[in-house]
Amino acid sequence: MHVSAIRIAYPMPPLAADVWPTRPSSQLLRAAVLMVLGSVFIAACAQISVPLWPVPVTGQTFAVLTVGLAYGWRLGGATLALYLAEGFVGLPVFANFSAGPAVFAGPTGGYLIGFVLAAAFAGCLAERGWDRRTPTTAAAMALSSSIILACGVAWLSLYYAGPGSSYISTSGAQGVFGAALATGFLPFVLGDVIKCGLAALIMPLARKLAGRQG
Repeated sequence: MHVSAIRIAYPMPPLAADVWPTRPSSQLLRAAVLMVLGSVFIAACAQISVPLWPVPVTGQTFAVLTVGLAYGWRLGGATLALYLAEGFVGLPVFANFSAGPAVFAGPTGGYLIGFVLAAAFAGCLAERGWDRRTPTTAAAMALSSSIILACGVAWLSLYYAGPGSSYISTSGAQGVFGAALATGFLPFVLGDVIKCGLAALIMPLARKLAGRQG
């Protein structure tokens, strides 16, 4: 079988596994430590915030997708699930040190759910070698970021159309969706492009430093 076919059939180890190899007996400990460290990193990046209404621009997306690329889909998704659980129970890990169930019910709820899906998707791509080269890393970031934005816009559309919303649509569902795009998608495009470029430089370099360039 050709080497490329083998790599497709058998996912490559994520960066975290290369940097911190361990025996099977220690894998649970490593996973627990990495999950905590990853959630702390995401919480710290969440405080890098540019206030916008209704959703601020933060460093969360970069942190979420970097964790996904570095951890792989299982550990990346689990780390984001832990991060959301921390915020849900009241730890101030979200933007502007916010927390609690009300954050999930607010305008940012869709983005938070999208974090888990996007991290897992980014990790899946990384395990197929997308984080080894600058162009594919940028593509992985862009595709994964689109998941976050899609979830965010979808939730904002429901939020704006809800009975308790202060937004009043003058043109029905089309107007609500247009408002969601205008406030939940367009303001983030430039920032996401910058984040994709930054990750595209960092991840392949980290792979080289780990000595496992594919």
